[in-house]
Amino acid sequence: MYLRRCYRNKDSQRRAYWALVESYRTARGPRQRVVAWLGVMDERGRLGMKCCAAPATTSQRHLLEETEPCWVEVDVTRVHVERSRKFGGPWLGLELLRRLGLDRFLQETLPEGREQIPWPLMVTVLVLGRLCDASSELHLAEQFYESSALADLLGVPAEKVNEDRLYRALEALLPHKPALEKHRKQKWGELFALDYDLLLYDVTSTYFEGPAEQNPQAQRGYSRDHRPDCKQVNIALVVSRWGMPLGYEIFAGHRNDATTLEEMVEHIEGLYGRASRIWVMDRGMAGEDNVKFLREGGRRYLVGMAKNSLRKLERELLAEDWRPVHEVLEVRLTPAPGGEEVFLLCRSAQRRAKEQAMHQRFEKRIEEGLRKIQASCQNKKPKPVTVAARVGRLWERNRRAAALFEVQVDADASGFARLRWSQREAWRQWARLSEGCYVLRSNVTDWSPEDLWRAYIQLTEAEAAFRIHKSDLAIRPVWHQKQHRVQAHILVCFLAYVLWKTLAASCRQAGLGDEPRQVFQTLSEIALVDVVLPTRSGTVIRKRCISQPTEHQRILLQRLGLKLPTALETAAM
Repeated sequence: MYLRRCYRNKDSQRRAYWALVESYRTARGPRQRVVAWLGVMDERGRLGMKCCAAPATTSQRHLLEETEPCWVEVDVTRVHVERSRKFGGPWLGLELLRRLGLDRFLQETLPEGREQIPWPLMVTVLVLGRLCDASSELHLAEQFYESSALADLLGVPAEKVNEDRLYRALEALLPHKPALEKHRKQKWGELFALDYDLLLYDVTSTYFEGPAEQNPQAQRGYSRDHRPDCKQVNIALVVSRWGMPLGYEIFAGHRNDATTLEEMVEHIEGLYGRASRIWVMDRGMAGEDNVKFLREGGRRYLVGMAKNSLRKLERELLAEDWRPVHEVLEVRLTPAPGGEEVFLLCRSAQRRAKEQAMHQRFEKRIEEGLRKIQASCQNKKPKPVTVAARVGRLWERNRRAAALFEVQVDADASGFARLRWSQREAWRQWARLSEGCYVLRSNVTDWSPEDLWRAYIQLTEAEAAFRIHKSDLAIRPVWHQKQHRVQAHILVCFLAYVLWKTLAASCRQAGLGDEPRQVFQTLSEIALVDVVLPTRSGTVIRKRCISQPTEHQRILLQRLGLKLPTALETAAM
C-alpha cells in the first residue's frame, strides 16, 4: 500500500487530498484500489500513515518514498558552509579496503576485549591515514583525522582517536601478518586473476631517527637513503610482474643482501608454492652460493652478474651477430659450459652514452687533480707520504676512471716527493668495448633472448614499489624505537601499498592505465561539508553534503565502478 495525492476543485480552488491505495494483481495485470480516503493531512500525519501502511515485504516499500518535500523558510543571507573535510581520499581507500574484504577479515581476526573502540576500526584508521596523508601516528590523531571525513565514514569520534590507542592497535595487528598475506593472495586471485610465474626480488633499507637501542635489528649498514649516520633495517620485498606485492620480510640493518635470499624464498614458497616460478634479481643477489641454492632446489632463476664477469666473455662482445630488441638495445645469447645455463649479453646505446660521459668526467677530474699535485711538488716540496695520501683521496673520489692512470710517487735526491703518471691504453680500449654492456645468467633455456631481457627489466617494478613506500607512504624515517612497533609500522605501510596496487589493478582493468597516483589525487579533491541553513523559526538546519564531482571525476568513478553516496546524516540544533 502507498499514499496517493488527489486533487479536487472546491470554492474555485484546486485542493489536495490524500488516499490510501492498495496495489494488487489480477489476471489482466496489476490494479489499484482505494482503501481509505484520508482527506487533508500534514507531514506528521502522512509519516504516521506510512508507518502503519508499510508492507511486510520490501517489494513495494519504495512506493512510499515519494512524499512531499518539507518546506521551510530559510534566511539566505545567513546560509554558509562549515567544516570542510577531505572526503574523496578516505572514502576511496575505504572502498578499496572493502573490495579486498579486509574489513571483514579484521572483524573476524582481531580479538575482542575491553577496548572502547574496536581494533578493526583503529587499524582501518591507521591504514587509511597512511594511504591518504602519510605521517606519524601523532599527526594522524591530532590533525589529519579531524580534518578528514574518517569520523563520518567510520563513526569513531575524533576525541576517541589518540596516539596511545593507535599504538595499541599496531600491537594488535602485528601477530596476524601471515593470515593477512594469505587473505590478500586469495582476494587478489579472485579480483584480478594474477599470474605469479615471475617473482621479482629486491632489498632496500629504511633508517631510524633516534638510537633505537631497544631494537636488535636496528644496525648500521649500507644505506640506500644516504644516511650512514643512522641505524637502519633492511626490507626484502617480492613483487609480481605487475608490481603487486607478494610478501616481505625485515632483516637487520647490517645484513648483506645476498644472505637474505634463502629465507625469503622459503617464505614465498610457503605462500604460493614452488611450481612454475622464475626468480628474478639483480647482481647484488647473484653470488655463487645463491645460484647453487636455487639450482639444487630445482628452481628457475634469472640474475644479473657483476660487471667484471664481462672479462670472461670478451670474445662474445667482439662478435657481430647481435639481435636487436628495439632501436637502442641489442642482445646476444651464449650457452654456458655444460649446457644447463645461458648467458645473455645486453648492449644498450643509452647506457653506453651514460657510461662514456661518466668516464670522461672522472678522467678529466683525475687529470686536473694530478696536475695540481704535480705543481705543488715543485713549489712546496712536500714529503712522499703526503703526496701519496692526496693521490689516494683523489682515487677515492673518482673510482670509475682510476684504473686508467698509473701513478708513481717517489723521492728525489733531496727527499722531496716526485710525482709521475701515465695512462693505460689497454684499460681505455676495454672500457670502450664494455661500455653499455651487462650480462645476465639464467637456467631458463627455453625462452627467447627478448623474453629473458624483458623479464629482467621487470625488476623496475620492485624499485618502483620501494619509491612509493618511501615517497607516497613515508615509510622513512622510522620514529618508533621498539622492534615490534617498527615491524607493525612497516606492516601498515605494506597494507597501504596493497590498497595502492589494488587501485592500480582496477585502473588497468578499466582502461585507465596502471598509474593510480593521478586518479587518487583527482578523486581526493571531493570534499564533505556542513551546509548551515538558518530558518525563520529560529531552528538551524545542518546538512552534511558531499561536493558534486566534476565531469572528470564522474568519468573516473563510472569507469572504476564506484558510486558516491548522495549524503551523510543530517543534524539539527
